[in-house]
Amino acid sequence: MKAACFQAIEQVLCKSLADPKIEAPTDAIVQVSLAGLCGSDLHVFYGRESGVDVDTVMGHELVGAVVETGANVKQISVGDRVCAPFTTNCGDCFYCNRGLPARCESGQLFGWVENGKGLHGGQSEFVRVPLADGTLKVVPDKVSDEAALLLGDNFSTGFFCAEMAGIQPDGVYVVVGCGTVGLLTVMAARHLGAQNIFAVDPIAARREHAESLGAKGLDPDNAVAIVKQATNGRGADAVMEVVGLPAAQKLAFELIRPGGTMSVVGCHCTEHFAFSPVGAFDKNLTYRTGRCPARRYMDELTPLVADGTFEIDPFISRRFGIDDCERAYDIFANRKEGCLKAAFEF
Repeated sequence: MKAACFQAIEQVLCKSLADPKIEAPTDAIVQVSLAGLCGSDLHVFYGRESGVDVDTVMGHELVGAVVETGANVKQISVGDRVCAPFTTNCGDCFYCNRGLPARCESGQLFGWVENGKGLHGGQSEFVRVPLADGTLKVVPDKVSDEAALLLGDNFSTGFFCAEMAGIQPDGVYVVVGCGTVGLLTVMAARHLGAQNIFAVDPIAARREHAESLGAKGLDPDNAVAIVKQATNGRGADAVMEVVGLPAAQKLAFELIRPGGTMSVVGCHCTEHFAFSPVGAFDKNLTYRTGRCPARRYMDELTPLVADGTFEIDPFISRRFGIDDCERAYDIFANRKEGCLKAAFEF
């Protein structure tokens, strides 16, 4: 099979690898039709997270058809069109039973192999999915491949971020970062009742996209002044930070009023916060963060996509063949050609 494989910092290559095989009776093999390129992939690409083996297949967003199942797989059948969250989930451990499948005791992250151990990702023609019954979700006919791909990570994560913010109709909210997750967070916050949302991004086109979803676009350079002016000097009731970089975290802290909430789904890789413990204490800050329990949100949000409540298909703006993975990573990572969300189409 062909796959986008990590080689070194800022280098991926399309390589021919052996097709994956069933390794445990709870495994399934999925023939991938669409695989996403996510901002979290860039942490590996840029070396912000280290340890991934050379030739690890990248990616953790996938949609495809089941072509083989292990003997103990009961809920998923050959021929099913399925999508997956970014982690595998058993569905029955302490954490899965408490609605936190992203911390499944047996779970693995797609696209992370270190010292020969781990799980290859979905930017490939085929992928092995452990714990298939708990991990995979059968995609309803009314849900497109594009929407299913976003349900597995970006849309679920955006909704999780908005819910952690504790949305109230009379609150003032800020989303920091207007990539796909940020824009979907705006959409989720509006759905949850937010009437006054600011969206911060340095790219004008992304701010305009946020405005089309009901937010007020702000450049980072003047965001704090404008939000404080709009709140009698207090700051926002909650800030939803989806970027995962120190500058975004620092800005989020500056935007929050005393007693406010910082909801963070950006994957941070640095050892220290961009604000101090005394700063958090003095602001009576509530800080909420963590991996999105995507498999749970997939069940909750899929009906709302199927019935047309949310139209999320258009967020995928560019498609590439897997042979063109070097160019795809360059365009996506460097925000070239107006690329918002990229995907590999097989």
